[in-house]
Amino acid sequence: MTRQFGLLKERRFAPLFHTQFLGAFNDNLFKAALSLIFVYSGLISAEATDVFVNAAAGLFILPFFLFSATAGQLADKYEKSWMVRRIKVAEIVIAAFGGLAVYSQNVYAMLVVLFLLGVQSTFFGPLKYAILPQQLDESELVGGNAQIEMGTFVSILLGTVAGGIVAIQANVNFWLTAGVVVVAVLGYLASRAIPVCPAAVPDLNVEWNIFRSTAAIMRNARNDRPIYLSILGISWFWLIGSVILAQIPNLTKVHLLGDQTVVTFILCIFTVSVAIGSLACERLSSGGEDGKPHVEIGIVPLGAAGITLAGIDLYFAIAGAGAPMLRDWFGFLAAPGAWRVVLDVFVIGVSGGLYIVPLYAFIQARSPETHRARMIAVINILNAVFMVAGAVLAIVWLGVAGLSIPSLLLLVMTANILVTVYLIRQFPAFGAHFVSLIKAIPGKR
Repeated sequence: MTRQFGLLKERRFAPLFHTQFLGAFNDNLFKAALSLIFVYSGLISAEATDVFVNAAAGLFILPFFLFSATAGQLADKYEKSWMVRRIKVAEIVIAAFGGLAVYSQNVYAMLVVLFLLGVQSTFFGPLKYAILPQQLDESELVGGNAQIEMGTFVSILLGTVAGGIVAIQANVNFWLTAGVVVVAVLGYLASRAIPVCPAAVPDLNVEWNIFRSTAAIMRNARNDRPIYLSILGISWFWLIGSVILAQIPNLTKVHLLGDQTVVTFILCIFTVSVAIGSLACERLSSGGEDGKPHVEIGIVPLGAAGITLAGIDLYFAIAGAGAPMLRDWFGFLAAPGAWRVVLDVFVIGVSGGLYIVPLYAFIQARSPETHRARMIAVINILNAVFMVAGAVLAIVWLGVAGLSIPSLLLLVMTANILVTVYLIRQFPAFGAHFVSLIKAIPGKR
């Protein structure tokens, strides 16, 4: 059994980690640059900016609705490292097409590229999570998932920052094209080292009708109540995360009176804290007679409690962190009440990492190998549904009802209490393992 950081040195994990890291980085590099191009380049009218920015976000999520069921079937049917390499080749082609779209200043072609990047991410997701149980021992699943989640959030942040830097360059066309193509090529090279992962169901008859196949895998997931509840828990986390992350820029500007540097600072704190929480899961999961990590679902209520308590405190902390004028991150940190906001964001992030890693590991460990990739596909479908629901909630709450961002955060955190209680009532093992975990924590020191 290898500890989580040791996995980064082993071929059975490291190439997959690097492949997914580069893929997530590339997606967010292009998305972030595209959003800024839409806002500042003058290619579209100011009145149409919001439409195109939101269309870009929607087009990236849409493939997860449409193609996740097909992706899950193919991941179960074919040898997985072969599939990953084909997807990475497709990413290189998409990146090259993206460069042509940027050079031609064709905003519709840019949107098509974003959709295609969403398609390749849709097909990569089930492969990524289905490979882990084939390459890792069950005692390594928590650590492996922790590294994947940590890498995903860090790559999202770095890709977003890089996209912002590229978008302000004088020769943005060249740098954006070169960036996405080079990263795509590096991702393909990393994928070539992924070990062979035999097909789980080589004789599977793929249902190409996306509506029938989606309905079929959803029914199959609901037949295993603990797995389905865990999937709902993951999707709920992504609703919370998407709502929080979407509000940070305007929350910072309007309520914290911070400039762009404060936005970046808070995003960095959130990303680093999620990574810390993810990596802490292996330590909290260690126990038993052999002392090896195991899939400890008792961490999930602990993470949910941290998200709720810190989120509610953030509602009150925001009110005490105002200022008479706009300030940078240094001025923000020097102001009264600022560190309370930072601490709440940090605790939310750590708790989020504690919440989501055990759920992924539990689904991987419990799902039969013949259906594992399709269970991951269900996660992708419901994640997309929940994230869209979160966006609609925010639009109605802030735009239609005219209520404040802090009150939206309070609403989501209050709802998190209800969702957690529901999950525990439907799957009492969450609560039972949580009690056992709390009793055992002194012995883990």
